[in-house]
Amino acid sequence: MKIWIVRHGDPDYEHDSLTEQGKIEAALAAERIAQMEVDAFYVSPLGRAQETASYTLHRMGRTAETCSWLREFHAPIIDPATGVERIPWDWLPAQWTTVPDFYDKERWAEVPVMVQGKVLEEAKRVYTGLDAILESYGYVRNGNCYRVVQPSRKTIVLFCHFGVECVMLWHLLGISPMVLWHGFCAAPTSMTLLTTEERRPGIAAFRMNAFGDMSHLYHGGETPSFSARFCETYDCMEERHD
Repeated sequence: MKIWIVRHGDPDYEHDSLTEQGKIEAALAAERIAQMEVDAFYVSPLGRAQETASYTLHRMGRTAETCSWLREFHAPIIDPATGVERIPWDWLPAQWTTVPDFYDKERWAEVPVMVQGKVLEEAKRVYTGLDAILESYGYVRNGNCYRVVQPSRKTIVLFCHFGVECVMLWHLLGISPMVLWHGFCAAPTSMTLLTTEERRPGIAAFRMNAFGDMSHLYHGGETPSFSARFCETYDCMEERHD
């Protein structure tokens, strides 16, 4: 089976909606997705994801299931350097890279600051929801792979957020989310594709065929939004630093 993960369009976080640029991006994403044979749509309950999905759903005359576990990842931690509350997936490189356990796919959640913030509990909420959907299509989690109860060539699309996307990729691919959160960038309406590979009967694993693909934006003559990125050089004062 195939899983497409689509990040919401350029966000207006204050109103939990899309900017005018985000609406253009969502419309271009809809044109691309409309060319696919999609069996089911799932969407975060947050406004910016709902609005992004609405362009595709209207274009295709479809509906989506709203899943609470697809909302943006939320597990606040106390920054050990400043004592200020922050999200666990937006640290300065000079801080998080000094902790070797953050690079480990299991031990990242055992770092004291993560334990105190109950980050793993939030992550379990995400991957439990994901596995429930996969099981409904015939794929049951078994260790780090999936037992194939019923092989499927169906395609599903998830409209959600960058933070929660990285948690799903951690679960499916075994890459520490700290590495994904800080080392990868999924621009607004970018698309990530994962496909099952069943190289032996009854045993499947997911392979990522594309990450953060933005070809629909380039095809539409649009430059990807800067959201999710930080300044390329420190002297770019018009670009985001923190």
